[in-house]
Amino acid sequence: MALEIERKFLVKDDAWRKEARNPVDIRQGYFVRTPMVVARIRIAGDKAFITIKGAVSDRVRHEFEYEVPRADAEQMLELFPSEPVIEKVRHEVVHHGALWTVDEFGGANAGLVLVEIELRHPDDHVEMPAWLGTEVTGDPRYQNSNLVTHPFREWQTDKAGG
Repeated sequence: MALEIERKFLVKDDAWRKEARNPVDIRQGYFVRTPMVVARIRIAGDKAFITIKGAVSDRVRHEFEYEVPRADAEQMLELFPSEPVIEKVRHEVVHHGALWTVDEFGGANAGLVLVEIELRHPDDHVEMPAWLGTEVTGDPRYQNSNLVTHPFREWQTDKAGG
C-alpha cells in the first residue's frame, strides 16, 4: 500500500521563481469526493493519471496512482465533469537537497500559489526556504478536491462580504 506524506504551505513572495524549473501544465477533475476517499483524473503535460486517495491524518494519505492513456483521461474529464476543472502550472524547486513543488493555480483558483513537499516520515525535518509562508497542511480549504466546489476566487468575495 502506498502512502503519501506531505506538508503544504502558502508562499510569502516570488523569490522561489529564481530557482524554479520544469514547469508542467496540469488539469485535473474529481469524479469521487467523499470524506473518506477522493478519486481524480489528472493530465500533466503529455501524461495522464488516475489517482485514488484516502485520508489517514492531516499529513498522511493512502495513495494509489496509475498512468492511463492521455486520450482516455481527456474523455474522462468530459464524461465525469467536475466544475471547475483544477488548472495549475507545477514548478519544481530544489532547496537543500529536497524537492519542493510549487503550484500556481489558474481559472477559478487564480491567484493561489501552494507549495508542497513529500516526506518519507510525518516527522521528517526539512530546511524551510525563506520564501515559504503559512503552513496550511491541515486546512481542508487548500485541498485540490475542495478547490473544485469552493474556488479560491470565491474566498475573496466571501471575505469582502462579511
